[in-house]
Amino acid sequence: MISRIVLGATLVLVMLVVGPSTYLYLDRHQSKIAVAPDKPTAATPRPEAFSLPGTLYMAQSGAIYKLSAGRFRQLTPEEGWMMPALMPDGNHLIAVKRSFMYSDVYELNLYGVVVRQLTHDSVANPRNADPAGYHWAFYPRLSSSGKTMWVAYDDPKFGYDVVLSIWAVPFGAPVKSGTLWTNAIDWTGGDTQPVPLSTGGVMYTKYSYGPDEHLIGQLYLTSRAYSPGTALTGPSEDCGSPTLSPDGKQVAMVCSYEKQESFLTVASWNGKALGPRHFAVTKQLVAQPTWAPDGSGIAYLAPATPDGPFQLWFVPKAAFAPPPSTPTPPLTPGGPYNATSPTPSAAPTPSAAPVQLTTNLGLDATSPLAWSA
Repeated sequence: MISRIVLGATLVLVMLVVGPSTYLYLDRHQSKIAVAPDKPTAATPRPEAFSLPGTLYMAQSGAIYKLSAGRFRQLTPEEGWMMPALMPDGNHLIAVKRSFMYSDVYELNLYGVVVRQLTHDSVANPRNADPAGYHWAFYPRLSSSGKTMWVAYDDPKFGYDVVLSIWAVPFGAPVKSGTLWTNAIDWTGGDTQPVPLSTGGVMYTKYSYGPDEHLIGQLYLTSRAYSPGTALTGPSEDCGSPTLSPDGKQVAMVCSYEKQESFLTVASWNGKALGPRHFAVTKQLVAQPTWAPDGSGIAYLAPATPDGPFQLWFVPKAAFAPPPSTPTPPLTPGGPYNATSPTPSAAPTPSAAPVQLTTNLGLDATSPLAWSA
């Protein structure tokens, strides 16, 4: 019995000595990829190479930041804030605040102060604790008039099956008083990332299962509520995150071609169809492209190293040839998308290299950027 007590005491002593030593050793030798990212407002790193014009809004760790004149400023606390979008008046933002089981859209001023809550997606009856009664609202965008809010919303829904659909809602009104615009495909994630068009329709990303049964994204155009819509890109391109240029004549998007990387792709736009694709950035994991207000280039997020956190990048307009102004893509089965566009393996190298603007940050790659002049 005594020998067991002595053995136990010895093991405890070894654990006390070896345990902390092991953690200290591992701490000194851990990969820098595992190091927590810096806050954008830290003294270092600062944006490098040059300062972008205007003000760029983005999210990290549940807070919204703005980048202006080469400096970051934190607008909201780290409380689940993401997906900022500018209102047409240029003096306010709308943004998503994500909670544990639901998310809501808010109107903020440019200092990050809440003006009003626009959706109420937790259960209406606080005594009803069933999470199936909660809702998710993502990717809010306002029409150019400011009268309509377009949003990806999980209704209709069936229990815990969350499928997002595109809704058009009178600004400030409850979502259910709005109009359901798209017929999302079940068990895919649904329809997301709406881009309101001046014609009154909406461009968005529709997720479905492609010919090989892999989940893929396609850009779609819907001109009237709850119509089937028109595919703008092919299944093999696997595209999403559309963003319209300031002049409305080009669309930037992220296409993966079902590979383990993504490509910043630009195409001309005539209001009905996309023209031939031009690759502005290749060999990066691109996310959330956003046009400069003056059309001089595109900001986006991508890791600087394999498996690294996402940083802010900028690619000048010179990196991609201006597409033709009046595209006439051939009709092909499944939609009017241009099936003759080159694949990345056949694409020419972009003529201008992208510029990395941040280091050691961990920007939210699921949150779109917003850019004001």
